[in-house]
Amino acid sequence: MTAEPATPASPAPPGRSGPRRNARYTGLDVDGPLPLDMLRAVPAIRRDPLTFLDGLVARYGDLVAFPMPRGQVLLVNTPEGARRVLVDNARGYGKATLQYGALSLVTGAGLLTTDGEVWRRHRRVAQPAFHPRSLEAVAQAAGTAAQRMRAEWDAAGPGGVVDADGAAMRAMLEVVGRTLFAADLRPVGERVVGAVDTALHAVVRTAASPLPGWLPTPRRYRLRRAVATLDAVCADLVAQRRARGVGPDDGDVLALLLAAVDAGEAGADGGLAPREVRDEILTLVIAGHETVASSLTWTLDLLASSPQVQARLHAELDAVLAGRAPGWDDVPHLPYTRAVVDEALRLYPPAWVITRRALADDVVSEVAIPAGTLVLLSPWLLHRRARSWPDPRRFDPGRFLGDAPPSRGPARGDYVPFGAGPRLCIGRDMAVVESVLVLAGLLRDRTVSRPDGVPPPTVDALVTLRPRGGLPLRLTPR
Repeated sequence: MTAEPATPASPAPPGRSGPRRNARYTGLDVDGPLPLDMLRAVPAIRRDPLTFLDGLVARYGDLVAFPMPRGQVLLVNTPEGARRVLVDNARGYGKATLQYGALSLVTGAGLLTTDGEVWRRHRRVAQPAFHPRSLEAVAQAAGTAAQRMRAEWDAAGPGGVVDADGAAMRAMLEVVGRTLFAADLRPVGERVVGAVDTALHAVVRTAASPLPGWLPTPRRYRLRRAVATLDAVCADLVAQRRARGVGPDDGDVLALLLAAVDAGEAGADGGLAPREVRDEILTLVIAGHETVASSLTWTLDLLASSPQVQARLHAELDAVLAGRAPGWDDVPHLPYTRAVVDEALRLYPPAWVITRRALADDVVSEVAIPAGTLVLLSPWLLHRRARSWPDPRRFDPGRFLGDAPPSRGPARGDYVPFGAGPRLCIGRDMAVVESVLVLAGLLRDRTVSRPDGVPPPTVDALVTLRPRGGLPLRLTPR
């Protein structure tokens, strides 16, 4: 019941041995590429950073030092190293990195990009909206989203083909609107999805560009226009909610954010400034729909290439649902559906790279790193590490079944699709419920397949992993 994913994984990395070629270029006691190697690799990095990362660990091992002119940079691909940075010494690392600085050009100072007291204050305000009691409402919204996605395929006619990536983006945005903001985002869905896509493409390209930030370029112009569109949507959302009123029992995120604004000035007794509300709305719009849609898209692609896995999924859906639409009460009875989602997250983690800046001297995987060192962690690499995952390229949901599947137990450091430790994604449980129920709702009586002549998608490593050019798929009744 297995199938190969669309992209290959790197072989098991060799251990470190022999003298370091790069000793004169880095103070870290770890081998890695030379400056000329990095210069030659720039086109490859921009074209396909995932293959570049695979090649690094294949050549140098699980720890790689980069010869950067402005400080130490260490790639860590060991489970114990990931645990050290994300869990055991999480307070010793911050988000003052190029990755989050570039993302903040869109989101501002939201939960994804902030540190310290600002992050803790925002997290305290938003946390009640993510209480487990909210998951039943999430399940209802996910059921509606699945119906809307099915309707897109129905509108394409018998055997019609739909871009699953675009359909998932629109559907997940609707879920975010209803569950987090108590609002219907469908009227502005196309504008928001288009602006987010433009902005995130521009963010990635801007972060990789050697040009100074003040220099006007077409890319930066597109970024400003996209952010202006998102700002206008946020302002309308707030204005509409203010006009409707915020009741004392309203528990959605937008209600909590506005109540915090009304509580007082920013930083006083948990109060927020209006700008902070905007930043959290955009953060949750992007994180809430982009990541879940990415996960769902790759899950459908893997199933389209895996008839045996899909057959077992259908057997579970038939036994539990008997053709009806799924609901909240069905989630505990769909373990294989959940395992399919977990395995897709392993092979295609939406957040494929995590960066942290060491705030003080530390030791990671027996390597001494000084304060200021930039640490790179890649779930893409950790999830495909042969020493952690037998036959790592194989799409095998069965590895997540049993008494202690990796995603349910303590964070081992080699399965981190939602991060780990205190910065674990605030919406993890919501994302899982959405993914399971949308998948079950889509495929309860249908089969997903790739149209004849359509090649497997190429992975585009943007802020999340996306299929380059979309993902045309067919849903057919069974």
